[in-house]
Amino acid sequence: MSSEQDIKTIVRNKYSEIALSQVPLDDGCCGAGSSCCTSAAGVNFSEDYSDVQGYLPQADLGLGCGMPTVGSEIQPGQTVLDLGSGAGNDAFVARSLVGKTGRVIGLDFSAEMVEKARRNAAQLGHDNVTFMLGDIEDIPLPDSSVDVVISNCVLNLVPDKARTYREIQRVLKPGGRFSISDVVLEGTLPEKLAQTAALYVGCVAGAMQSEAYLEVIREAGFPEVTVHSRKPVTLPVELWKEHFSEKDHQDFLMSQVGIYSLTMGAVKPC
Repeated sequence: MSSEQDIKTIVRNKYSEIALSQVPLDDGCCGAGSSCCTSAAGVNFSEDYSDVQGYLPQADLGLGCGMPTVGSEIQPGQTVLDLGSGAGNDAFVARSLVGKTGRVIGLDFSAEMVEKARRNAAQLGHDNVTFMLGDIEDIPLPDSSVDVVISNCVLNLVPDKARTYREIQRVLKPGGRFSISDVVLEGTLPEKLAQTAALYVGCVAGAMQSEAYLEVIREAGFPEVTVHSRKPVTLPVELWKEHFSEKDHQDFLMSQVGIYSLTMGAVKPC
């Protein structure tokens, strides 16, 4: 990637394209796990939400890498912020936890995704779930205004992760917490893979080394970070065939790079 702005443009364009290209659920194609739905760069690390309270199938675009509401300790009446909320999948699950007395705010920088999420919220009839257009590097909310921040495989798409975690620290109330699912590396990604836009959009090329990522969080004001889950992820064969040669694939295997999905949490000190 040549610049942070280039990265943002690629990511915004790709996710706007995904928001516009989904086949309506009524057409019988885009149920959870359906192969005809487009996911970012063909990389699908998403969890099965089908039995989760609050789940809306048409809000699940297969773009996550975990389930950040697990371990979030969201309580009735709280205010929850979902960063990179997409079509609203995790926001609607969070709504089932905060109940009618709470509030959920979804923030996304794709206008098409925000519009899609708003349509989904209208279908559900929720008046305490709102979706905003904005940049998670500069969250448009006041200091100490939310109880819980969640995010699902989004921060790897952000060039300045340290700034984003400082923003999370700013908007959380003292004693508030975050629960975030994201992709990390153990080992160095080969240069050709690291420079590939398809892998960046798929949350891989933007991944940091695991310990360096956790250190960014600590330096942002969260001294104690808990890893709730850690699972290896595998790049699909289709992605290798479309974007790389067999030699590239072998170079990757020889590099012994580990790609993992972590769901992490921390509390803002009082």
